[in-house]
Amino acid sequence: MTTWLEREARRLNKARALLRPALSEAGGVWADLGCGEGIFTAVLAQLLSPGSDIYGVDKNRWAVEAMARHLAESYPQAAIHPVEADFTQPLSLPVLDGLVMANALHFVRRKRPLLVHLMNLLKPGGRLLIVEYNTSRDTVAVPYPLDEAGFLALAGEVGLRQAQIVTRVPSTYLGQMYTGLGLAPQADG
Repeated sequence: MTTWLEREARRLNKARALLRPALSEAGGVWADLGCGEGIFTAVLAQLLSPGSDIYGVDKNRWAVEAMARHLAESYPQAAIHPVEADFTQPLSLPVLDGLVMANALHFVRRKRPLLVHLMNLLKPGGRLLIVEYNTSRDTVAVPYPLDEAGFLALAGEVGLRQAQIVTRVPSTYLGQMYTGLGLAPQADG
């Protein structure tokens, strides 16, 4: 019988390539918003420093339960906290060192107010990682795309610091994916 890690090896490798450049020496408390069955949550469990806490958030109960099962089987030492919730609504999470939104933001029409809200979940200097298809062309599967130029513009509008594209990988769907990184503003004073 194959394990979830073995079945999902190709997707996990792609997710690792997308997140690794933005997670050097990262740890603490993180959230994966729109986590689905946990591909990117699993990569966080692999790449974050030991002792990190990871909140996997999705509004789909089945997906959250599957993520919890997969990660308990594959990473029993990891502190994974499954949360059934809609990330576009107020969330009850601790202050975060970082947050990942992989293939989730393209389902949100009004991105600016959502990112302003989500930045309030981050500690000053906390990392916001966006993984998206590098396209401005909408499709049924990507109704509200955010290409890398759009991410950089949006990051500036909402006050993320040091916004940058940290990696790009080829994608069989829509050609390319990217990881955008921005830092939450520092506290005044």
